[in-house]
Amino acid sequence: MKHAVSISLGSSKRDKKTIVQFKDEEILVERIGADGDAARARQMFLDLDGKVDAFGVGGVDLYLRLDDREYPLRAALKMVEGVTKTPLCDGRGLKHTLERRVFELAKPQLGDVHFEQGFVPVAVDRQGLATAVAEVCGKTIFGDLMVALGVPIPVYGIPAFKRVARLMLPFVSYFPMSMIFYGSDGAEQEPKYVKFFEESDLIAGDFLFMRKYMPARLDGKTVVTNTTTEENIELLKSRGVKTVVTTTPRYDGRSFGTNMLEAALTAYAGKGRRLEDEELEGVMDELKIRPSVTRF
Repeated sequence: MKHAVSISLGSSKRDKKTIVQFKDEEILVERIGADGDAARARQMFLDLDGKVDAFGVGGVDLYLRLDDREYPLRAALKMVEGVTKTPLCDGRGLKHTLERRVFELAKPQLGDVHFEQGFVPVAVDRQGLATAVAEVCGKTIFGDLMVALGVPIPVYGIPAFKRVARLMLPFVSYFPMSMIFYGSDGAEQEPKYVKFFEESDLIAGDFLFMRKYMPARLDGKTVVTNTTTEENIELLKSRGVKTVVTTTPRYDGRSFGTNMLEAALTAYAGKGRRLEDEELEGVMDELKIRPSVTRF
């Protein structure tokens, strides 16, 4: 049996181990949280290097991609320095394939959708999702300056977002770990930027950012997010959300992050390296990997 392990800087409370069936192949997928301890995460990577088929890197990205250019996050790369045998998957491949196609792939459940306004709290690490959201919304607002840098300026539309990202990313590349890892579990509640949540009928992006900043009520809204447990789905239901689209499939009651799923697909493919976007697309289509849709 192949083994894919996601070592995450996030909370160990979200740990999960299960077996995923890909055709005739069983993949043991395991998520291990380091509770914000980068040194502990690094030691786990080194200890398991060569002993598992693929690593997921959770809680931080190794690179941020804008169009055809990738910007290294140096603090995150130090955490995996010395890992030479097991492929490292931080999820950026699926963010530019699966998430880019989320509304296309979820069309059988959602139908053709259009929203008046979409709000993406942080898009700099999910350009594929940002582009997909912009295509189905009359207006799209990106909160990167507000959430990531504390600058109270919303960014409107993909062209403006890309201009801001091109300016930000060369500097973000040198950010310390404390600035690129935003917390271990997102349980802390700090409603903020409420106006943009309340005025938007589509909210998309990382669940931990949503959980931290979202207001008490999200009545009638559609949420597109990632890595949801049953508890997370119940929380969104209690806030009045109408539809939750989780970009990755659900296995054994929860979805895993893009890094974990990419590691599982990499283990299945058995090439001993990260898969290129085109290869990921092929494996996704072969295995019929689709987002999960929950309606209330």
